[in-house]
Amino acid sequence: MPKFLAITSRGLRDLLREELNELGFAKVRPSGSAVEFQANWEGCHRANLYLRTATRVLYPVLDFPAYQPEDLYHNILKHDFTQYIEPFQTLMVEASVDKSSFRDQRFVALKVKDAVVDQFRDQLGARPSVDKVNPDLRIFVRVLKNQVSVAVDTSGESLSERGYRSQQGEAPLREHLAAALLRATGWKGDVPLVDPMCGSGTFVIEAARMARGMPSAELKKSFAFCRFKKFRDRLWAVDGTTSKNKELLLMGGDKNPMMVTMARGNAKRAGLGESVPFVVKNVLDLKPPFEKVGLLIVNPPYGERMGSEDQLKEFFYQWGKSLKANFKGWTLWV
Repeated sequence: MPKFLAITSRGLRDLLREELNELGFAKVRPSGSAVEFQANWEGCHRANLYLRTATRVLYPVLDFPAYQPEDLYHNILKHDFTQYIEPFQTLMVEASVDKSSFRDQRFVALKVKDAVVDQFRDQLGARPSVDKVNPDLRIFVRVLKNQVSVAVDTSGESLSERGYRSQQGEAPLREHLAAALLRATGWKGDVPLVDPMCGSGTFVIEAARMARGMPSAELKKSFAFCRFKKFRDRLWAVDGTTSKNKELLLMGGDKNPMMVTMARGNAKRAGLGESVPFVVKNVLDLKPPFEKVGLLIVNPPYGERMGSEDQLKEFFYQWGKSLKANFKGWTLWV
């Protein structure tokens, strides 16, 4: 059975591993900063669609030592890259180099690209062109201490780009990070959740889609694997187990009316309609919107956006007093 590699941001690996186990994937284990798992190609499709804490799913194809440019070139030819795309399609090679005799990642990427296009020419008489923006085949090459790892991207655009957030404010929280932080709190949708400084609404929207079992990436237009020759439509389907009528005890608030309007628009694009309320409210004036105690989660603005250091200290002092007075029994994650 093929092995795949789920990638995420630094510090989120264990949360990603936990998620892969919950989704029922086989032989899940850490692999450096990523998580390896086994699945058939249908499982690869499912991982791309449902993983909330990953940014990309890769298909590792080669692992070899290389000390000279010729080593790099000839080892790349050991894998048949013509199985993925046709010569009229496009490709791109991204390389990273660390502690290696190969000093320049651009040279590594160029050498790998040369080997791949030469393979196409030899086998098919034509070669794909290079597209650095939206290639049909993206090849990742990592060189660490002269050990070369090569993987084919199955995701395309980052899985963090869910497709609902066409508007956002300053320093927005990336969607996969918001999902990971929600997972870290242990929230399961059984208690209320409020983000009192919601900005463009990412925490609340991710929580709502999580609670309803909505696929994390269903709004994406396409994945890289959809452009592969081996792709079969019959393997590609959403299982339809979402609970779109489930009552959501969620709320987002922000003192900026423009941000609240933005959050409402993002929620609609996320398939939530108006089922999640977003209100214009200063966090210092906020009261619990539900009878049941729950969870507050917030990524507060900081630094210059909140004024001087003295203003910052005063704000957090006043917010602490407000929380103690109004949110007794609630759990706060900052």
